[in-house]
Amino acid sequence: MIRESAVDNVELAWFKSSYSSSNDGNDCIEVATTPRTIHIRDSKTPEGSRLGVTPRTWNAFVSYAASH
Repeated sequence: MIRESAVDNVELAWFKSSYSSSNDGNDCIEVATTPRTIHIRDSKTPEGSRLGVTPRTWNAFVSYAASH
């Protein structure tokens, strides 16, 4: 997990990832971006655990997922 800096201490605007697909519209991954962190959570438990990664890590993940 990444600790947030004062720069990233803003209210997050969550949206459903276009890479999240299922037959159930509520079964999705949601992401929120800040300048230094990509936040990831499960839409079924929005108050639950969250994962934070750097934009570079997120870009590598999305590139890998798109190619497989």
